[in-house]
Amino acid sequence: MSRVGKKPIQLPEKTTVSYKDRILSVQGEKGTLSMTVHPDAEIDINDSTLTVSVRRNDQKTKAVWGMTRALVANMVTGVSQGFERILEINGVGYRAQATSSGLEFHLGYSHPIQFSLPEGIFASVEKNVIRLSGIDKALLGYTASSIRQLRPPEPYKGKGVKYAEELIQRKAGKTAK
Repeated sequence: MSRVGKKPIQLPEKTTVSYKDRILSVQGEKGTLSMTVHPDAEIDINDSTLTVSVRRNDQKTKAVWGMTRALVANMVTGVSQGFERILEINGVGYRAQATSSGLEFHLGYSHPIQFSLPEGIFASVEKNVIRLSGIDKALLGYTASSIRQLRPPEPYKGKGVKYAEELIQRKAGKTAK
């Protein structure tokens, strides 16, 4: 049995769930998310709980079971509370600013970098801290990763864009003889 898949998902008060024709739709205070459920997974909706079960009991189906439950739990959390990801910019002259179309970065290149945010992702910039927020956890993580890839942190001085909780392993530089 899947340890993750067998846990029931508690639905918050203002969250409604509908399941029809293998499409699960979750609506809450922050918005609406929907996804297509794998054919081997079944979803049962009770009063305030939602459970995921499977039709077969083989290794591949167990993996689908746990993944489906995790995706549904992320959808429920996203529409009720939302998700947030924080990035930090380190380096002399490195900065970001919010524009009408997204974000503009100055990261040591000869030109500024325009980054357009996907629909449903919102950003705020305070000094050298970027706060990304949204209801879709996968899209939020992909956006944060794309921003980090513009200038990944380097190991000598730590300059670049990094996650707030990320720890950069520092290397020793050259030493004089």
